[in-house]
Amino acid sequence: MDDVLYINGGNPLQGEITVRGAKNFVSKAMVASLLGEGPSELRNVPRIRDVAVVTGLLELHGVMVTADEQGGVLRLDPSNVESAHVADIDAHAGSSRIPILFCGPLLHRLGEAFIPDLGGCRIGDRPINYHLDILRQFGAVVEKREQGIHIRAPRGLHGTKIELPYPSVGATEQLLLTAVRADGLTELSNAAIEPEIMDLINVLQKMGSIISVDTDRVIRIEGVERLGGYQHTALSDRIEAASWASAALATRGDIYVRGATQPEMTAFLNTFRKVGGEFVVDDDGIRFFHPGGDLRSIVLETDVHPGFMTDWQQPLVVALTQAKGLSIVHETVYENRFGFADALRGMGATIQVYRECLGGHPCRFGQRNFYHSAVVSGPTALSAADIEVPDLRGGFSHLIAALAAKGTSSVRGIGLIDRGYEHFQDKLSALGAEFSHG
Repeated sequence: MDDVLYINGGNPLQGEITVRGAKNFVSKAMVASLLGEGPSELRNVPRIRDVAVVTGLLELHGVMVTADEQGGVLRLDPSNVESAHVADIDAHAGSSRIPILFCGPLLHRLGEAFIPDLGGCRIGDRPINYHLDILRQFGAVVEKREQGIHIRAPRGLHGTKIELPYPSVGATEQLLLTAVRADGLTELSNAAIEPEIMDLINVLQKMGSIISVDTDRVIRIEGVERLGGYQHTALSDRIEAASWASAALATRGDIYVRGATQPEMTAFLNTFRKVGGEFVVDDDGIRFFHPGGDLRSIVLETDVHPGFMTDWQQPLVVALTQAKGLSIVHETVYENRFGFADALRGMGATIQVYRECLGGHPCRFGQRNFYHSAVVSGPTALSAADIEVPDLRGGFSHLIAALAAKGTSSVRGIGLIDRGYEHFQDKLSALGAEFSHG
């Protein structure tokens, strides 16, 4: 695929598209298959690059992966798990941060694991210290080497009691994937409870795990000696659904998102309505549309679930450039998530970023010199520009801005968008967008 799209914007997006399984869940469920002694089947799997990366990493470790891509079904057989060569892992993982989550399952299956230097979207520090500390508390020995990190469990892994300083999704996933086969009881306080985490717990329970979740963010896991495979249909991708909803709002369009589900999107739907968007929920999806008239400015603060998800923020900010008045957005999850605003300013948006905690409660980034609050003044007409995609969610936001702007924009680096948005160019065509590869 060419890495540049030329988008002729200024037209409403109208039509129907389908979203499949959540990027932030599917890759973790694939890793979970390593823990089982029998094959697993995962359904509703999107064709995105993250799935291809995890498939390759599993195959390097001897897992047999077969795919019915048309139906979105993956079959994963871990019967012959083995150590993979360091160079192969490094070459295949590329910028993906997924290898860190292989550690717990591989320690159980092989007694050792290796992770190369980690990449991922550059939207904040996202240190792997949480992960390594968790593994150490289970009894793992962590050794940093020139090529990456080598981890061993010479005496096996044992249950432990951990309190996270912040309800990190990645750290919670790490703990779940490690604790389910550790000896004894594990208790995690201040855990992340995102829908994708709960669906991972569903998968692990199907495999034979014993996991309870309390209302006060405490997860308890009783380790078991062996796990089987699972059969599971992935929950829908609420980030992609919200991205297309924001595109409908920004372009004054009307998009039916087949596969979108209401329970996981409550916070987004409330905000969408406050801004002036309308939606209709049915059994098969959600219709998002701009009802006409002015959009309204809002005060918004991102937060961990059940708050307003950080990944919803960037696409919605594009729509807020078309709202009347001053909108205030306070980002409390990732410290550097407003880098994408530079390109929007170049297109005519009025967005100012601040170090202070604006419009909400003081957060952990206050007084730390991070530009983590933004004031968006609107409505402003957006004009075409040459844009470079900075990261996955910022990239889709730039795509929305180009679709809303008058004239022809060039968007470079669109390969990044394939990491999390299945067949996004086909979906743009289905919604009547005008674009070409030049």
